[in-house]
Amino acid sequence: MPGAGKSTAGKHLAQALGVAFVDADHEIERRIGGSIRSFFETEGEVAFRDVEEQVISDLAQRPGQVLATGGGAVLRPANRQALREHTTVIYLRATPEELFRRLRHDTQRPLLQVADPLRRLRDLYRDRDPLYREVAQFIIETGRPSVATMVNMILMQLELAGLVDPAQVPATVGVRLPR
Repeated sequence: MPGAGKSTAGKHLAQALGVAFVDADHEIERRIGGSIRSFFETEGEVAFRDVEEQVISDLAQRPGQVLATGGGAVLRPANRQALREHTTVIYLRATPEELFRRLRHDTQRPLLQVADPLRRLRDLYRDRDPLYREVAQFIIETGRPSVATMVNMILMQLELAGLVDPAQVPATVGVRLPR
């Protein structure tokens, strides 16, 4: 979901694992030569989802990275298949109310530029939560933990599943955020 912490947690997770961090939205903006918001306004959501599908297909096949996708990436079956087949998916789950608290002043997310963003988040959650669950190997309840706590929860799940070597991951991840 938008505002769940995918980019923030993803950057810190990549750092802890010593791998690259890739944000699919940044790659989309690089390919379209502008902002997603402008592209959405001029070309529409279907054209955006077409570009997103190609980007997800390309990025999901690259090894040795942490990839943050946009919240709507799961809407396309091809994206869900690419992610399921080529990656380990972690769903950062937050309630619509928590997401609204985080995003209430955001003006950059096209899908939330509506009269009632909380209602829109509730609708998105209703539609997307089953898709996130379908593709995710792990679900992390984000609630209100610090970034460091969330990254440590992810690392613990990956270690327990045998997907990362505990000897190569710090016991705890300290995250310094700008003030």
